[in-house]
Amino acid sequence: MHEPVNDPLLETLVDNRYVVRSRIARGGMSTVYLATDTRLDRDVALKVLYPHLAADRGFLDRFEREAKSAARLSHPHVVGVLDQGIEDSLAYLVMEYVPGHTLRDVLNERGRLTPRLALAMLDAVVDGLAAAHEAGLVHRDVKPENVLLASSGAIKIADFGLARAVTTSTNTGTLVGTVAYLAPELVTGAGADERSDIYSAGIMLYEMLTGVQPFTGEVPIQVAFAHVHSTVPAPSAACPGLAQDLDELVQWCTAQDPEDRPVDGRALLGELRHIRTSLTDAQLDFHSPGVPPAQPGHAAQPGNSQAESPGQPNSLTARTSVVRPVAPSGATEVIGRTEPHATEVIQRAENATTVLPGLPPQADEQDYDDEMDDGGYPAVSGRAGRRQARRDFKAQQKQSSRDAQRPEVSLRPGSPRRRGVLVGLLIFLLVAAAAFAGWFFGAGPGALVSIPEVSNTPAAAASARLGDEGLRYTTNEVYDEVVAAGLAIGTDPNAPEQVRRFQTVTLLVSKGPELFSVPNVIQRTLESAEEELSAAGLAAGSVTEDFNESVPAGRVIAQVPAADAELRRGTPVDLTVSKGPAPVEVPSVVGQAEDRAVKALEDAGLTASIAPSRVNSTDVPKGAVVTQSPAGGLLERGAAVTLTISDGPRMIQVPSYIGKQADTARRELEELGFKVQVNEILGGFFGTVRAQDPSSGTAPEGSVITLTVV
Repeated sequence: MHEPVNDPLLETLVDNRYVVRSRIARGGMSTVYLATDTRLDRDVALKVLYPHLAADRGFLDRFEREAKSAARLSHPHVVGVLDQGIEDSLAYLVMEYVPGHTLRDVLNERGRLTPRLALAMLDAVVDGLAAAHEAGLVHRDVKPENVLLASSGAIKIADFGLARAVTTSTNTGTLVGTVAYLAPELVTGAGADERSDIYSAGIMLYEMLTGVQPFTGEVPIQVAFAHVHSTVPAPSAACPGLAQDLDELVQWCTAQDPEDRPVDGRALLGELRHIRTSLTDAQLDFHSPGVPPAQPGHAAQPGNSQAESPGQPNSLTARTSVVRPVAPSGATEVIGRTEPHATEVIQRAENATTVLPGLPPQADEQDYDDEMDDGGYPAVSGRAGRRQARRDFKAQQKQSSRDAQRPEVSLRPGSPRRRGVLVGLLIFLLVAAAAFAGWFFGAGPGALVSIPEVSNTPAAAASARLGDEGLRYTTNEVYDEVVAAGLAIGTDPNAPEQVRRFQTVTLLVSKGPELFSVPNVIQRTLESAEEELSAAGLAAGSVTEDFNESVPAGRVIAQVPAADAELRRGTPVDLTVSKGPAPVEVPSVVGQAEDRAVKALEDAGLTASIAPSRVNSTDVPKGAVVTQSPAGGLLERGAAVTLTISDGPRMIQVPSYIGKQADTARRELEELGFKVQVNEILGGFFGTVRAQDPSSGTAPEGSVITLTVV
């Protein structure tokens, strides 16, 4: 049974319908109670908003709209919204009561899950998200604490609508959510859509597979910063041996750019089920032998959970909180329960044919005894009898209250003398009150005083001047770009405005200019560096470009001032951006032997690419470079130069022209590619070839054929 707590709402009747029986959990937005719907005689979960939220009329309007939207969503994997209402200053939401455990309980007990069980859990969650996305709802706070494992084996996701209503009611610059599962666009204020839920589901799958969260930090702002500037690692990095498909699934869901994620729950569900069927039994039941199961830092008390359930009290990133650079507050507090261990639930699930069948029955079924219950009512056997006893007891309380307000003695008209005394006393009191008021507002604490001008005076002197005027004041130190540290900036309200002496004036004392630490943007892209400098309160200064052999083009290779320097707001930081490696002059290697040409190109920082076919050349010897492309100019370091290698001159069949005319022989030999030399005997009177060298066989193109002519 639930542990009794000192809560004024316990054992009360809300909206003449819901009897509050016990408190289940308490979170950053509301308290969840186990209640009985007297009209339908069933258990429900009653989520009661905190008074500061219930007092905000704008928030209540949004809350009502979101509750109506969530109530229209009916799905076996979504906790149903049954009712909502406002009674006096009490704003509540009635939801389906799901006895059992949360996924957080399971992770606290097991550390990590097998891929088979993790995918089965995620399948139900994504199925519920898909139905919500198709109905136009975005959850915005998907986390293990909001995944309920019912005793019947059902898996349900809770808290649709509430996260959006709270987020839209907060100030700009704050963000309600669980930082361990926040999508980057929620941190940067870009707005949430279905893909934000997909990111949170991917983080949750990473935790189920590895037993740890991908990003942790001492304060929530560190975790939020990691979501924006870091990539979620592959689960196999923390748990070697996991299937590559699981790595790809996690990294697809947690892509930095929402455009790179599944568009909605339905798209993810299809891929998830494909992976479940494609993995082998060994991959689905994988246990890494070299990685011990993760041990939770602080085991939660397992037990009945509803919506804002316990989580890890010592885990900063497992809480729903406002993301600011301070320690979080309002972490979920869980009332102790005596439910069966989550380990028992999972052991039963793994031995069954369905995902989570046979969860142990709810331990808080009403086992009433014959003693007084924790609400002070006489114990009555049976639920109906106990409910009637509560009604009778509350009726007696109301009657006692009415009797206490009824006067026991009636006042009757007195004597004239008594009336005169009373009138005189009344007049005296009125005169005294008038005199006191005149003193109070004339010379006393209520008198008007002009605030003196204290700007640019030392803090001690400014304090003395305010004290001399009889003013109450508090000191507040603030940064100022103009007034030196230790000097007064002014007051709030400003001088010479008049205030009453009892009103408190704030003395503003300068702490000097606010200094901002320069972030390290080396190796960042220029766009990323400018964004990081802007986020740090600084600005990007002049940008120069320079060649660099090791840093890719477009990334920062130097910054002035250096990282960790302290600068005033808006001070520019000059950046030097890499243009990549310097270009290389292409040397000419035409005519060189192949090996020498290749070495010359490599020495210049280039690579040689040999053309597959050689060409004949009468000028370049065989094995030497005939042509290169490009022949010169500048290339990036490592670029390729194509070399064409000579196969030497081609061999041509030499015809015999002995006995033929010399002119014909010369012409035809030159057309074949030979050079012709003519030796004339007796002046070559007849013009006939007497001899030829060589006269037959083959000869290289361009070689000399000698003709002897008579």
